Amino acid sequence: MKEFPEGYRKNVAVIVRDPSNGKLLFCRRCNTDNWQFPQGGVDNGEDTTEAMYRELYEEVGLGKDDINIVATSKEWITYDIPKSMRSYVLGGKFIGQIQKWYFVDLISSKEKVDLNQDIKPEFDTHEWVTYWLPLGKVIDFKKEAYRKVLIEFAEQM
Repeated sequence: MKEFPEGYRKNVAVIVRDPSNGKLLFCRRCNTDNWQFPQGGVDNGEDTTEAMYRELYEEVGLGKDDINIVATSKEWITYDIPKSMRSYVLGGKFIGQIQKWYFVDLISSKEKVDLNQDIKPEFDTHEWVTYWLPLGKVIDFKKEAYRKVLIEFAEQM
């Protein structure tokens, strides 16, 4: 069993590609100007793949039959939440997140994306964007994590 650095929340993140044009699903968090890939915490007793499927369905309405897993990140990738934000991000319990990333292909219609699956939706809009665009649009404290994972998954393009 992998030992994780103390103070980090175990998390999964998902890059969804439309294989017909290579564009990626990028979502805007509700009532903010912050864009990100779908991501979320891993529940106790849940493996990362189960968590990825659950989060992907809750956040963007895509189920197991809608995607095909292409790759997972070789390493767990961390990012720190700025101290000034920690009191209101993730309940103030964590200094950051440690993430297992998934790169998946959408095998169903783009119309299957539904941001209103959850009672309290996380996203209010989405776009299909070019591969490197998220690196310039994601919030600053996540940029290095995004850079690492986009470089790693670039060979899948």
